[in-house]
Amino acid sequence: MIQKISIAMNNEHRFTMTDGRSLDELNPKELLLYATADCAARTIIGALKEHIDSVTMMEIEVEGTLSTATVVAESRYTHFNIIYRAECRTLKDQIVVSRAVNLAHDKYCGMLQMIRRIAPLSHETSIVTTEEVVAQVQ
Repeated sequence: MIQKISIAMNNEHRFTMTDGRSLDELNPKELLLYATADCAARTIIGALKEHIDSVTMMEIEVEGTLSTATVVAESRYTHFNIIYRAECRTLKDQIVVSRAVNLAHDKYCGMLQMIRRIAPLSHETSIVTTEEVVAQVQ
């Protein structure tokens, strides 16, 4: 069974769950996924500092594959996957955001370091720019 939590950044650079649920509605195993997404988000925002306004959209999704078909006390995660999606204004911003995501994922997010000890972790990153690149034809 795969459990999934997805959070997205709002206009105040805060993250909320995309499915509208509140923390009280999550089971403890989902709370682990939420804490991982939240930690990654906070770490990325912290790394961006003055460049945060260059991000027009950011979403972080954490999936965990459970060892059982339903959630029971004996369920354990056998694999995690984290998906980073971001949209920036310029190509330069895209590079800055990409670096912040990589630093958070590889080094600075403590929750990501912790879940790597529980089960294998894979990730996907998609960072796009809205800047129109005009090719010069001579």
